[in-house]
Amino acid sequence: MADWNPDQYQRFAAERRQPFDELVDLCHSVPDGTVVDYGCGPGNLTAELVDRLQAGTVVGVDNSPSMLERAEPHGHAKLRFEAGDLDAFSPDAPVDLVFSNAALHWVDDHAGVLARWRRQLAANGQLAVQVPTNLDHPVYAIAGEVADEFAPRFAGGVPEPVVSSVLAPEAYAQILYDLGGVDLHVGLRVYCHELDTTADAVQWIKGTSLLRYRDALDPADYDAYEEAFTAAVVDRLGVHEPYLFTFKRILMWARFPETA
Repeated sequence: MADWNPDQYQRFAAERRQPFDELVDLCHSVPDGTVVDYGCGPGNLTAELVDRLQAGTVVGVDNSPSMLERAEPHGHAKLRFEAGDLDAFSPDAPVDLVFSNAALHWVDDHAGVLARWRRQLAANGQLAVQVPTNLDHPVYAIAGEVADEFAPRFAGGVPEPVVSSVLAPEAYAQILYDLGGVDLHVGLRVYCHELDTTADAVQWIKGTSLLRYRDALDPADYDAYEEAFTAAVVDRLGVHEPYLFTFKRILMWARFPETA
C-alpha cells in the first residue's frame, strides 16, 4: 500500500483519540519504564504516553514515511520514533508496555503477532491493544459494491474494501489468557461519532480503508470512484445533518507476571 496522508487521517482527530484515551486509562503507570507504541502514526498521541504513564522511554514505531515525518517534531530525550513493521520490529531490550492503538487490524495472524509482542515484555509487563471491528457497517459494503462497478479499471482486480483479519472479542481473551495474561480486560465498545453530514463517512474511511482503492486506480479513475461512492452512500443511508457514524472497536489489556 502506498503512503498514508496524515492530514486526511487527522481530519477526525478528536473522534480518533477517544479509543486512545480509553486504552491509556486501562494501563498501569510504568515509572521510568519503557513503552513501545506500534502504529504510532503522526505521533501526537504517542507523545502523551510519556507523561500519562510516567515512562522513561517511549518508542513510536510505524512503517509510513509520511507519518514518521509528521511525528518526528514530537521527539525529545524520552521519546523517539523508528521505522518498522508492527509484526517484525524488535526492541533492543524487554519493555514494560506494548501499546497499539488502531494498527493490529492491518496485518494477519493476530494470535502470532500478540504472542510476539508478549515475548517482548519484561516481568509484569503489559499489553494494551485497540482494534477496529466495524466491517459490518453499511458504508464498507457500499464501498465494495461500487468498487465492483469499477472492476475493469482496477489493475490486478478489485482489492478487498477493508482488512478482515479481526477476531471476536472472546478469541482475543483466550489468546491473552493462553499467553499467561492476568487481570484481563477485553471489551467491545461502540463509539458514536456525530459527523457533519452523511457524506463525511466517506471522508472518514478515505483516510484508511479507501487507500487500497486509491493505490489500485489511476488518479482520474479514483476520483470517479470516490464521487460514485459518495453518491451511493448518501442515496443508501439518506441525507443527515448531522450524521451518526457508529464505530465498533475492541479494547484489550493484560498483565504478564512472568517473562516469556
